Amino acid sequence: MGTTETRPEPNAGTLYVVSTPIGNMEDITLRALRILGAVDLVACEDTRTTGNLLRHHSINAECISYFSRNERQRIPQLLAVLQEGKSVAVVSDAGTPGVSDPAALLVSAAVEAGVPVIPIPGPSACLAALVVSGFHTDRFHFEGFLPIKKRRRTRIAELASESRTIIVYESVHRLLKTLRELHEAFGDRRISVSREITKVFEDTVRGTIAEVLRHFELTTPRGEFVLVVEGRRKGDSDPEVEITGEEA
Repeated sequence: MGTTETRPEPNAGTLYVVSTPIGNMEDITLRALRILGAVDLVACEDTRTTGNLLRHHSINAECISYFSRNERQRIPQLLAVLQEGKSVAVVSDAGTPGVSDPAALLVSAAVEAGVPVIPIPGPSACLAALVVSGFHTDRFHFEGFLPIKKRRRTRIAELASESRTIIVYESVHRLLKTLRELHEAFGDRRISVSREITKVFEDTVRGTIAEVLRHFELTTPRGEFVLVVEGRRKGDSDPEVEITGEEA
């Protein structure tokens, strides 16, 4: 683990999973910049967003779109490129590809096809929010986005019994709804809500779920949110949640 040796990259016929900044353009590794400038093709969630990043770092690269609505079409095309011996980097708009992100399907298909896959580590919103939450970090559960309709109440009720720290992604449009549902299911447990991590208006609000809910009821939520909820502690009473009217 302590070695600083590096090997020549990129390798032919290899898929690189490259982490990119979640806001601040400086949050990218030297290795990531080198890979993005050297691969034969960059598959990106939004060519405009990735184009801005590449221009900021004076990198010229051929880009192709790869996102949740064209993934089924793009995966065979990208596998064909890789099997021709070319190198491909996959990036998301922000953070680590494959975490609540369509890159996971491409990685799975590449592994299935015997294509080498190499991670280029870097920023991750969930880990950034976790380490500033003040909660236990030795064991945690990453939930990602909760179901929007089907099984949503059931899933929240299941999470109420989780003893590990829980990490949830949420959009600005559903933040208040989610906080109310968490309060109903979890009781007044502690929560840390981070928004716009590494960006100009970065902020973290900590307190009980009720306190944080009141804060955002009085302060219009803006941005993208990561909710970090304290795990259920020994001695906590069993959550009493009636699961009725589950949406289809």
